[in-house]
Amino acid sequence: MAKNWYPVIDYSKCAGCLSCANFCPHGVYTIKDGKPVVTNPLECVEFCRGCQKLCDYGAITYSAEVKTHG
Repeated sequence: MAKNWYPVIDYSKCAGCLSCANFCPHGVYTIKDGKPVVTNPLECVEFCRGCQKLCDYGAITYSAEVKTHG
């Protein structure tokens, strides 16, 4: 499992279809108020990208891809 690799959801793009949460066999997601929530990020398998590929809305990136400024 990955320490620095997990999905990050852009809720401005998320349609709440839950394909990511329903797909993930590792228990990374839970569902809250009809939206997927990353509650177990350490369970994500490094470089899997399965949930990202299923997302028709482009709402999922990964922590290792997120760039910070500062």
